[in-house]
Amino acid sequence: MIALPLRTWFVGLSRRIKASILISADSFFTAFALWAAFSLRWSDWYIPKGDEWAVFAVAPVIAVPIFIRLGLYRAIIRYIEIRALWTIIQATTLYAIIFAFILYESGIKGIPRTVSLLNWLLIILLVSSSRFFVRWWLADAHYRLGEDADESNHNKKNVVIYGAGNAGVQLASALVHGSKFKTIAFIDDNPLLHKQKINGIRIYPFDSLSYLMERYHVANVLLAMPSASRMRIREVIDSLEPYAVHVLSMPSLSDIAQGKVTFDALQEVDVADLLGRDSVAPVTALLQANVTGKVVMVTGAGGSIGSELCRQIVLLQPNTLVLFEQNEFTLYAIEKELEQQLGNDNIAILPVLGSVTSAERVEKVCKAFGVQTIYHAAAYKHVPMVEKNPAEAVWNNIIGTLHTAQAAIHTGVETFVLISTDKAVRPTNTMGATKRFAELILQAMSDNATDEQKTRFTMVRFGNVLGSSGSVVPLFREQIARGGPITVTDKRIIRYFMTIPEASQLVIQAGAMGQGGDVFVLDMGEPIRIVDLAKRMIHLSGLQIKDETHPNGDIEIQFTGLRAGEKLYEELLIGDNVSKTTHPRIMRAEESMIVWAELEKILNALTHATKEDDFEQLRMILQQAVSGFVPPREIGDLLWKQHKATHQ
Repeated sequence: MIALPLRTWFVGLSRRIKASILISADSFFTAFALWAAFSLRWSDWYIPKGDEWAVFAVAPVIAVPIFIRLGLYRAIIRYIEIRALWTIIQATTLYAIIFAFILYESGIKGIPRTVSLLNWLLIILLVSSSRFFVRWWLADAHYRLGEDADESNHNKKNVVIYGAGNAGVQLASALVHGSKFKTIAFIDDNPLLHKQKINGIRIYPFDSLSYLMERYHVANVLLAMPSASRMRIREVIDSLEPYAVHVLSMPSLSDIAQGKVTFDALQEVDVADLLGRDSVAPVTALLQANVTGKVVMVTGAGGSIGSELCRQIVLLQPNTLVLFEQNEFTLYAIEKELEQQLGNDNIAILPVLGSVTSAERVEKVCKAFGVQTIYHAAAYKHVPMVEKNPAEAVWNNIIGTLHTAQAAIHTGVETFVLISTDKAVRPTNTMGATKRFAELILQAMSDNATDEQKTRFTMVRFGNVLGSSGSVVPLFREQIARGGPITVTDKRIIRYFMTIPEASQLVIQAGAMGQGGDVFVLDMGEPIRIVDLAKRMIHLSGLQIKDETHPNGDIEIQFTGLRAGEKLYEELLIGDNVSKTTHPRIMRAEESMIVWAELEKILNALTHATKEDDFEQLRMILQQAVSGFVPPREIGDLLWKQHKATHQ
């Protein structure tokens, strides 16, 4: 039989045996501390006499029950933290006080009072140092490179942690007990930390990454910077991109604090970090104005934007939140998520199944619950899908907005906020045209408002949101996971991006600014070339792009050509008449409009064309109403194509 290393043998012992060993050690420490206290006091080699031997026998009898009661033997020594020192001090202090009382009540003569003080200091030193020595001894067995502390180490991947702060140290400790990664080094930008060690792990400068990759076959770098700014994280990611490493990151501190994820829940680099833009702190008064203490309804509550709006809204303490959604599953999912998020908060969450195309249903809901604020996020938004089903998009995006707005007016809703899109500007697709038409409806209704009308209509227009359904980011991740290729429509295509939480907060704030018929535009920052985004995601996955220069690369990028109605770039404004607001990320746009009397006739014609599946007439009406609308050459509706094919 091959002899096991002592540390491995010790770790494998049962809890009962380990506790017995600790009790035996502490019994020895109590006797030794007392002997050392006498020796120090007399400045000589102390030898007990007579009744003094009984004192040494009583010491462990007093100490061990106290240590058991205060939990000194329940802790797992190799995981013990510095805060355990306070518990040790409490336990040893209580023992020292009781022992001193018994000692002087015993009547044994010739024992100096300073012995009790020295005994207390020595027992603290012995018990605490023994715990932390064992912790170091056992931890070193886990951390030491090349040593088989346990069988699972053979299957672990060597990783480097970027960041040797508190987060990095805790992450390294968590990974020791996992089965996936083994930390072989820290990297930190602080030169004072270089060549230092934390729990046996050395800290290196960034320049040593190539050496670590070659020496220890590192293929993964873990970012332990949960509190760093987006700008700082982007700088680090930029520096890592040239290396063939898979970059993972820790979740944010807010997600950890809210219990959404555990400390060691590593994830792919948040693409929001690639933007390098820090969110502007929201204006609390604007956030609360239309939400706090009010009855709020979100249409399309189960969608990407709608669900995030709901998450932000419940944080602002509304009286009631009505979730209006036609998809049963997504409605169920967001309801359960919000209930878990709220806990014991006294906010009514009301899940209502229904479609915005049903005017009667929407009005009944608004009236029954006394809705005061509506965030209208319900819409068909996927450009290629809408091109194949334009009539449904007209019915949902245009007529649905009309019915919801009319219901708001009839039931006295105070604020109505439409979630619009940059694709509404000089649209080249049906989806964008329907969203611009929805804006025209609200503009006309505001212009035609009577003195009795309570409802303020506001539109908020922004670009793509990271991580939303249909976004390129989850698509690229899926394609990378499958081994490629990544499909990009055109190497010149650019898009504006914003995170879903930031977009949702800005929507809520913009809605509070509206006076009636306002079109607000969100500052989306600098646009990003989609092909550059694809390349960065490949690099940060630890893979190489496969192209003519690197035929043996991992992931190929294929250009498929622009789809029907797709633009090379998006715009956020129709004209140049833009004014600033009190918020640095929100601008007010002065857009052209159609008066209600004329728009009502267009709506009637559009409704008739939609019901009759007259797609040629439908396109013509949209072109007349929506400034700059240039539809694709061919009608893409699948029913229309099938009908045309069968009657040729």
